[in-house]
Amino acid sequence: MGLVIDGAIIIIYFVAITAIGLYMGRREKSLHDFALGGRRVPWWAVMASLIAAETSAATFLGAPGEGYDKKSLAYVQLVFGLIIGRYIVGYLFLKPYYRYRVYTVYDYLGVRFGPITKNYVSALFLIMRTLASGTRLFVPSLVMVLAWRMFTGGDVQFSQQAVNTVPPYVIAIVLLTIVTCAYTAIGGIKAVIWTDVIQATLMFTSALVAIATLLYHIGGLEALVRAVPAMAKPEGYFLTGFEATKVAAWKAAVGVSQMNGWEYVKLILASDYTVFSALIATVVANMAAFGTDQDMVQRLLTAETHQKARRSLITAAFMDLPIAAAFTFIGILLYVYYTKDPTWRPEANSDVFGAYILHVMPVGIRGLVLAGVFATAMGSLSAALNALATSATNDWWIPYFARRSDEAQHVRAARVFTVIFAILMIVIAGFFAYAKVTNPDVRIIPVVLGIAGFILGPMLGVFLIGMFTRGRGSDRGNILAVTCGLVATVVLGELHIAAANTIGPWFGVTTTFVRPDWLPRISFTWFAMAGASVVFAIGVLFRTPEAVLASAERKGQAADAGDDRPLTLREAG
Repeated sequence: MGLVIDGAIIIIYFVAITAIGLYMGRREKSLHDFALGGRRVPWWAVMASLIAAETSAATFLGAPGEGYDKKSLAYVQLVFGLIIGRYIVGYLFLKPYYRYRVYTVYDYLGVRFGPITKNYVSALFLIMRTLASGTRLFVPSLVMVLAWRMFTGGDVQFSQQAVNTVPPYVIAIVLLTIVTCAYTAIGGIKAVIWTDVIQATLMFTSALVAIATLLYHIGGLEALVRAVPAMAKPEGYFLTGFEATKVAAWKAAVGVSQMNGWEYVKLILASDYTVFSALIATVVANMAAFGTDQDMVQRLLTAETHQKARRSLITAAFMDLPIAAAFTFIGILLYVYYTKDPTWRPEANSDVFGAYILHVMPVGIRGLVLAGVFATAMGSLSAALNALATSATNDWWIPYFARRSDEAQHVRAARVFTVIFAILMIVIAGFFAYAKVTNPDVRIIPVVLGIAGFILGPMLGVFLIGMFTRGRGSDRGNILAVTCGLVATVVLGELHIAAANTIGPWFGVTTTFVRPDWLPRISFTWFAMAGASVVFAIGVLFRTPEAVLASAERKGQAADAGDDRPLTLREAG
């Protein structure tokens, strides 16, 4: 009977969210409606959509894994940099986007520098967002498969090693994507935002319910303090620097007896969660995510004015603090629970919350929290699909294949691209499912954020040149700068070494490649900082042609006249 109740809750959620999405977006007649919602969406709905878009299933299940692993709220301190970064975006980036009435943020680059820069950065976005969102898709599929096994009386173990366990995850990925793709393709951005409002509410509610359930199971806050004494001290909540043990471990790893200034810098760059990454690296990463990633910026462009968009952005930033704290705190509580009762403890830390949901949570509550997992997954997936479809249609299809087509054709193209990117994400999620099944210790958060940071950093560097200078940067210089930024991130992040050691055995290469001692290694939290710095330093060496600057002023004046068509159609007359 309990399984029937949980299953009914999940089915009701899927039916309701699909119906609402289709109803809210039933009147999409132009790309202006499909991509921007007519710029009539209330600021509070935009705020909720931002929260739903950035809080993916990777956060829902990955953040508890970080809290479980660190036994502290260290992960949460990254939110402080998030708030600072969004203030900068709100007061620096949004006004130019609204002035030019852009459909995608890459329209701005086309105006400021030229079509080559726009195309290069837009292509990077399409690659990055497809990879990152596809990777996230595996997370809810993991829970969906295990829930199905539980409902049917099958095996419900998280750490599966056999390759033949991959097909069930692929089936779950396909089902989840089909449902989300349906209302996203038909309803456009309005369907995305209004379903996000519901999904964000369900997501946070389920997190609070999970905390209450865990506190009940471990015996309250006193049991928490006994098991994790550091939680009774201020330093138990956030890492403000480096513990002595971490410094000692670093000395042993690099073979030095005393730490000089350069060794401390290398340690800072190699560490995931410190005050430095929170107040420096995360600021830059969030400027990149909310200033240059169409996935996030698109919902901001649906607000009536840039002031209302700024209110949505900054309010969502402050809301992220309790949300991140709640999910990370769940991980700490799970550590206490599994210490007391290791019966259902999985092998991989990233699976600790999912195992608890399926095996320990009471009937009804389990169904609610499972619905919350799927809500976060569908919220971030629908946002990504809509942003990818808009960028592909506006940045590529209209200017090169359909300058003279009508609005109905634009909407049809956006819907086709929505389906295409959904298929690509299914393929990527299938590959990540194979990687996760064969290696359960793969951490979800670093993979997802690392993919995004790798490309968003160089993208941010180009936007900073445009925002902070009046006459620097050009198509030729930006191509060189972005390429160098990508290479620098690959090298400093050791991505080339990881790839070589993975692919090498396929060709009979048995050599293990290692990083030279003199070269610093950067954590995934510093990827965006490294890429943006390199791109800005190189890009500002080039001067913007006068003809481009004059053209930008004319396009701004045309936008001021109130023409809401895509920029490419305005240029064509």
